[in-house]
Amino acid sequence: MDYKEYNDNELLSYIAENNEDATEILYKKYMPLVTKIARKMYAYTNKNGIEVNDLVQEGMLGLSSAIHEYDEQKNASFYTFAKTCIERKIISAVTATRRLKHKLLNDSLPLEIHGSENSILLEEIIGDNKKNPESMLLDSENFNEIVELVRKELTDFEIQVFDLRMSEFGYKEIAEILDRDIKAIDNCLQRIKAKVKRVVTSSNM
Repeated sequence: MDYKEYNDNELLSYIAENNEDATEILYKKYMPLVTKIARKMYAYTNKNGIEVNDLVQEGMLGLSSAIHEYDEQKNASFYTFAKTCIERKIISAVTATRRLKHKLLNDSLPLEIHGSENSILLEEIIGDNKKNPESMLLDSENFNEIVELVRKELTDFEIQVFDLRMSEFGYKEIAEILDRDIKAIDNCLQRIKAKVKRVVTSSNM
């Protein structure tokens, strides 16, 4: 089989019939995209103990998820869906590595020197430094639960932007990583900000 002779939906239909050749062909077809995204993200890892091959493997896991979760009736083209899944998986690996590095650094400092780094970033997204109910809640032990509630309200693109911003990526970096202009990132963060406020203010925690 030559993947050039089949479109993505045809290959997916063969895969649904447990055709191993079709699976291999689709993996081969999307490997250049996975590698491209992995190499781009690697430039932002600051060599935090993760290699390009690690990110490629994460990307292939994202592709595998896309293959098994794609719904032609609900999703856009398979390429768009797969690219989102690949990016999300690789971004998750990079942001997890960055957060671990920050945690190890913070754990080595006296408690009074640093506060909750993620809480500060989320307050920045909310855009209100006053001691209102929102910021008070973010200082509480419910922070992680609030973050999960927020993520459930976000689109795939908003989750990517949210995770990158929470991992201290700047607007320009996020725009470059996601191939969007800075205005699109700013608009996205404004939408995220509104959703964060809505979740926090409606929470009874």
